Parts: sequence; structure tokens; C-alpha cells
Amino acid sequence: MNVRARIVGALIAAVTLIVAGLIAAPPASSAQLTEVTGFGTNPTNLRMHLYVPDGVGTRPPLLVAVHYCTGSGPAFYSGTEFASLADRYKFIVIYPSATRSGSCFDVSSPQALRHDGGSDPVGIVSMVRYVQQRYGTDTDRTFVTGASSGAMMTNVLLGDYPDVFKAGAAFAGVPFACFATTDGSMWNSACANGQVSKTPQQWGDLVRGAYPGYTGARPRMQVWHGTADNTLYYPNFQEQIKQWTNVHGLSQTPSSTDQPQSGWTRTRYGGTGTMAPVEAISLQGVGHNVPMSGMAAAVIAFFGLDQGGGPTTTPTPPQTPTPGTGACRVTYTMNTWNTGFTTAVTITNTGTSQLTSWALAFTLPGGQTVTSAWNATISPTSGQVTARNVSYNGTVAPGASASFGFQATHTGNTAKPSAFTLNGATCT
Repeated sequence: MNVRARIVGALIAAVTLIVAGLIAAPPASSAQLTEVTGFGTNPTNLRMHLYVPDGVGTRPPLLVAVHYCTGSGPAFYSGTEFASLADRYKFIVIYPSATRSGSCFDVSSPQALRHDGGSDPVGIVSMVRYVQQRYGTDTDRTFVTGASSGAMMTNVLLGDYPDVFKAGAAFAGVPFACFATTDGSMWNSACANGQVSKTPQQWGDLVRGAYPGYTGARPRMQVWHGTADNTLYYPNFQEQIKQWTNVHGLSQTPSSTDQPQSGWTRTRYGGTGTMAPVEAISLQGVGHNVPMSGMAAAVIAFFGLDQGGGPTTTPTPPQTPTPGTGACRVTYTMNTWNTGFTTAVTITNTGTSQLTSWALAFTLPGGQTVTSAWNATISPTSGQVTARNVSYNGTVAPGASASFGFQATHTGNTAKPSAFTLNGATCT
């Protein structure tokens, strides 16, 4: 049986359910979906459609929304709620389209499963970089979501390009590299049928192996799956949880479990807030027909696109580090849980000269490791670290402040850094 027959035979019934289950919500504005050509390196001739809402501000966030097999970018635009949510929250959406027979994305080939290896992931990242440059988007707020084949691609993009995507949300997908093949085909029946099971370490190693030498923060992940999915079977849900908790160095034991809606069981790992490192939603009795109404809004909340960025947690009172003598002041506010924490940091320029860039150095207590950051870049991820401004917040006038935050794991030590230096000067 040829590749096209395998793909279409396995997915055509499910796609009918997807199309029926998707909620048609065209945007209520004058903005239009437009096709973009010549966007950059595109080894598999993907098509690109772009939605830019009316009134989008400076440095808008960017979302990539990836369709299912037999679908297209325009179909995913008109059949999901992401465009209407973009109108509301003013983020830009890219809708890629696969053009091969069956319209599935390549999540199987060796080229697709490594950083800058080739195939569809390279084309999609070219779209992202085109929009980042053309519209000046916030590179620290670039996200991806998808359904079925698009959910598999979401996993692949987070594995291949942790330096590009800050978080992803996968509806009815499979783990990174689960669909890998070596025979040139694009279909892996064992994975589709939920028969591929690995340890968390093995799954995590596959992700880490996609970009050898990468030591930066890893994207957060949200996973959705129906218990009655008979196309990409439900065991793939737990395998994705195993993979992404391991990537983040987290326990398999949830930090919280709740039921936000009837039939939904939500578990969060490494945190209990809306923007936990890993979130998983099991949908009782639901098949391969996701996303359904209301689910896209939950994705947007997980990405922080409804809040202006940063974790939505209740902070503890600000903690002041050991006083120093420099012309700067730092407040460092932690919100901790059993295996992790978030920190909000504010730097105030108490000197008489304007800063045109800043670098805040401090030592993280033992066992603390940064997993993600916003409004700053932080390196390395543990020990003596330095937080540096991003392109839009380097200028700090006398008396003014700049803020950033980060999420980290810990092994029991939730102490604060004892001292900070800003551009070499010791801070209060």
C-alpha cells in the first residue's frame, strides 16, 4: 500500500470528525487572511497564509496554527477560534499549508527531526522569521498549536526549535519522534495505535538529541487528547506527558489536578498556575474531533496571550537582598511550589545616567535551574547567571525601572540570591 493510501485510509474518517468539531469563528473585523510567498527557505514548498488583526500594536505576539491531514491553512483559519481570539488579544497568526499528497506534515523523516535538518519544520520557521522581521513581533512570545498532524508538528517544532518557540499546545498528537520512520514513508502504525511506549528519560533524550549542544530554556507544553480517539490512540497522551515533564526535569506526579469543565481532567506539572511548565487535559469520551468550542481560549490563556505575558500567579511579598552600594535597586519576588518557582524581578536605576543596556548578574542557590524567561535572556541556567535586556527594554532612565521574570525548578532549596550587580555595580 502506498504512502498516500495509508495516510488517507487511516485519517479520512477522523478528518470528517475534525471538520465537524471545529468551531467556525471567522474574525469580526476588516482584517483578511492573506497568502505570503517568497518568505524564505522552503524545501517542501509549503504555502503560508497570514492573519494580522486590525489595531495590532508594536511588538505583537505570534502564533503558528498548524492544520490536520487533508486540511489547509485557510481551512484551519475559518474552522477554529484562533483568528477571533487574535482580534481580541491582538496577536498575529501564521497558518501553514502542507502541499504533498494527503496534506500531512512531515513529522517522520530524519531531516524533520533535527534542528535545521530540512523538510517542513525549516519552512515553518522561515515563515516565523519572516513575520518577526516584517512586523517586529516579540520574539519572546512566539507560540505554536495544531491538531492531529498539526499537533504532531507542534511536538516536532518544540523539539527542533526550542530557541524559537516559547510554548506549544497539541490537540490529539503524539510525542516528538514517535512517528519516526526510516523507510521513506510518513506513517507509523505502531505510534498511531498507541503501541510505542518509552521511559521519560528515553523520550526526553529524543528531544534533547534534536538540537545537540542547546542549553537554553525549553518551551512549555500543553497536551489535549480524547479518551475515545481511535486515530492517534489515547496512550499517546501519557507518552507526551512523560516526554515533556522529563525535558523540564519534572516529576511524573502532578502538582495539581482539577476538572475545569465536565468531562475534562486537567493535570499540571511543575506548577499549579495557568502557565505551568506542562499542562495536560484528558477529554472523557471525546474522539479525534478536537479542538472544540472553548478549547482555543484555554490555549491562549496557557500561552499568556490574554494576560500580556508572564505567569499568572499570586506572588509572595517582595524580598530584598543584602544591601549594597551601587546606583541600582533590585526587588526579587518569588512564588514557589513543591518542585519549582517563578520570580518577578524589577531593576530600578538609582543613578544619574541613563542606561542603554543592562546585564544583571547574580548567583542562583544550589539546585535551582532556570527553564524559561520573559523580558530578558538568562544564561547559563544555573549557578552564576546573567540576565540581559531584550531589544525593547534596554533603555532605563534615571529613576525608571525595567522588569523581567523567569521560571525555574528546584530540589528543595528555595532561598534567594544574596547579592546582585548591574553592569558591574553592586545593587541594593
